Amino acid sequence: MIIRPVEDADWASFLPVFHGIVDDGESYAYPSGLTDDEVRALWDEGAPSVCVVAVDAATGELLGSAKTGPNRPGRGAHVATASFMVAPAARGRGVGRALGEWVLAWARDQGYAAMQFNAVVETNTAAVALWQDLGFVVVGTVPEAFDSRRHGRVGLHVMHRPL
Repeated sequence: MIIRPVEDADWASFLPVFHGIVDDGESYAYPSGLTDDEVRALWDEGAPSVCVVAVDAATGELLGSAKTGPNRPGRGAHVATASFMVAPAARGRGVGRALGEWVLAWARDQGYAAMQFNAVVETNTAAVALWQDLGFVVVGTVPEAFDSRRHGRVGLHVMHRPL
C-alpha cells in the first residue's frame, strides 16, 4: 500500500466511496446529495490541511483516503484533527490503521501537540476500537448527536490523544 497526496485522477475512484459511505448513514454526518465539486472542497481543504489517498502498490486501486490539519483556527490550531474513509472492498486490510498512523506521524512532524476527533459515531465500533488501539481516549460523548440509519439517535464520541 502506498499513501500519497491526492491527485486529480483519484477523484473518479474516491467520489463513489464518499457518496456510498455518507449515504449508508452510519459514520458521517455529511449531507447526502453533495455535488462532486462540493465533496472535493469539503474533503480537500487545502493548506494547512492535507489530503492523501491509500492505493494498492501493485494495481493502483484506491483503497481509502484521509484528510488532516488543524482542528480549529487561531488559538486551537496546535491540535490536529483528521477524517478517514476506506473503500468497502478494502475493509479489513489494514487501510484505516495505515492512514491513521500516517496522519499521526504527519501531525507530529508538523509540530501539533495533540490530535482530536470531534465526532466518532459510538456505534462505529471498528473505528472506535482502532482509534483506541492507536492511543486515543474518549474524552466525552455527546448523547444522541448522530441520527444513525440503523440504530436511531446515538452518541458522538470526542476522542483525543497527545502527540
